[in-house]
Amino acid sequence: MSSVESGTPPAGPTAAAETDPLDTQAAGAAALRGSVLRTGAYVSGVLLSLISARVLIGHLGVADFGRYATVLALITIVTGFTEGGLNSIVLREFATLKADRKRQMMRSAIGIRLVLTAVGVALAVAFAAAAGYGSTLVLGTAFAGIGLVLQLLQSTLSMTLQAHLRFGWISAAELVRQVVNVGLLVTLALAGAGLLPLLAVAIPASAVSLASTVPLVLRYTSLRPSFHLAHWWRLLRETFPWAVIAAVNVVYFRLALVLMSLIASALQTGYFATSFRITEVLVGIPSLVIGAAFPILARAEREDSARFSFASGRLFELALLAGAWLVLCLEVGAAFAIHVVAAGKADPSIAVLRIQGLALIPNFVAVACGFPLLMMRRYREVLLSNLLALATSGILTVTLVPSFGARGAAVAAVVAELGLAVSQAVMLKRAASAVVLRISTVAVIALAGGAAVAIGLALPVHPLIGVVVASVVYLVALRLLRRFPPEVREVLAGWIGAAR
Repeated sequence: MSSVESGTPPAGPTAAAETDPLDTQAAGAAALRGSVLRTGAYVSGVLLSLISARVLIGHLGVADFGRYATVLALITIVTGFTEGGLNSIVLREFATLKADRKRQMMRSAIGIRLVLTAVGVALAVAFAAAAGYGSTLVLGTAFAGIGLVLQLLQSTLSMTLQAHLRFGWISAAELVRQVVNVGLLVTLALAGAGLLPLLAVAIPASAVSLASTVPLVLRYTSLRPSFHLAHWWRLLRETFPWAVIAAVNVVYFRLALVLMSLIASALQTGYFATSFRITEVLVGIPSLVIGAAFPILARAEREDSARFSFASGRLFELALLAGAWLVLCLEVGAAFAIHVVAAGKADPSIAVLRIQGLALIPNFVAVACGFPLLMMRRYREVLLSNLLALATSGILTVTLVPSFGARGAAVAAVVAELGLAVSQAVMLKRAASAVVLRISTVAVIALAGGAAVAIGLALPVHPLIGVVVASVVYLVALRLLRRFPPEVREVLAGWIGAAR
């Protein structure tokens, strides 16, 4: 985090620790630069995926695209259950363990990853068969699941790079996977391929990403998995509560799409799936932006409570500001985004996207509050808030979809996310009273963001120009209201100085 904000954050605990980048002021700048790199790579992948989504909708039609998206949502739910928070535990341990224990921990993590993901994929295939998805989608679920095994293995290995703040290589591997994935999807769609080969694209895409990551992590870990149950237990006893939380968190956001596939028409499911295709990739941004600070939080929580409180408070405010900017971009550019994805075949999705996009602000806040709570091992509190969101999403989806279709599902997603954010902010303040949560930032966002959206929508220009104008208005308003993030100024100043 920055050293410039209402005073200076506490210094590292000892002089010796200052030689470690995680314990110095430079760690905050490195984390912010890393978040920019990872977000840039992620956004590039998003833009590529929008291209592939447009091609797929044109090739498959709205109804079949809904079936394709349903399988991907099912696989993503499996990710929530089988990822199990293992990556977060690995990252935390790498930031705090002594060198001689890190390799054994990683071998156990690789073994756990392979077994849990294989079991999860098997259950997903069984669910697809029991739900009557048909032989093509059942086999497609299996193929997508194999790709998931490779992808999660790569992501686990990349935690060693993140613990050493090597964000550039992580970003490159993620972008490579997206490029291969989108390239193959577009090629197969243009060739007239059916659902099965399209769902199998995850296998080569994840394999290429894994192959590019392996040489980078060999200096930090062995690739040989360990199946030693005693060593597994040391990780699993920390992973299990985190696993339940991660699973519930993933499920509740995607529950609406799965329920719609069972209770709504194929067309309404397709409209929601088109909007969901955009918001699904955007909800990954908070974890990338805020997750870059994860190793710093882990080290500070164990060794420097004052620094931990300062960093947690700054994450909360930065999450509000960043989430609001992303929402204003989505509100102003919704029509363009849907037209890019669906080529004018799903215009009702525009209103759905404008509703569903509002969930991004509380999503940012939930992640910013959730990380510090998990660092403090407040598993019960985080689990309760996620279960509340899951119940809210399910009840509202079943209640609203029959009357309001895709818009009802979008409302359910927003309300569930808002409940999660509020509950976790309250829990964080109770767990760490020294953390400063500047709620007044909400008023700043309402003023700056509202004005920016109004101007962006009112201008008779292309939506992309409207997004740029709205962004400038938002940033200028933050500056005038003295809420422009000093962390951003520091990074920009560093880049400008380096360029000179």
